[in-house]
Amino acid sequence: MKKRTRVMAVDDEQAILSLLKRTLEPEGYDVVVAADGRSALALLEKSEPDLVLLDIMMPGLDGFQVLDLIRQRSNVPVIMLTARLEATTVRDTLALGADDYVRKPFGKGELIARIRAKLRRAASEITLPVKGG
Repeated sequence: MKKRTRVMAVDDEQAILSLLKRTLEPEGYDVVVAADGRSALALLEKSEPDLVLLDIMMPGLDGFQVLDLIRQRSNVPVIMLTARLEATTVRDTLALGADDYVRKPFGKGELIARIRAKLRRAASEITLPVKGG
């Protein structure tokens, strides 16, 4: 039996976490949720997600800190999902290792398309042979 793709959603707003579960589960994804950065880091080890959706503005560890700590442990694709609109925020998250940036409020179709694109790219990086020089 094929393993379902697991997405970890990290946001301090329960309504956003519920929306993500309702949006992604019918698309065939297993969704695990974390309401703060510390929980997300613990869950990262246990759940081994295929992709992370990460909010920036959270109490305690913010999304920048969580992203930095994720990158120290994993190359899992990370899509920042946030209400912050500043161009410097986009630049900073991409520089820290985020793979994409989606602004809230987001369109469900766009979010699903971006998730699929990141997962396709991650799968192709795993399966492509390394070219010799």
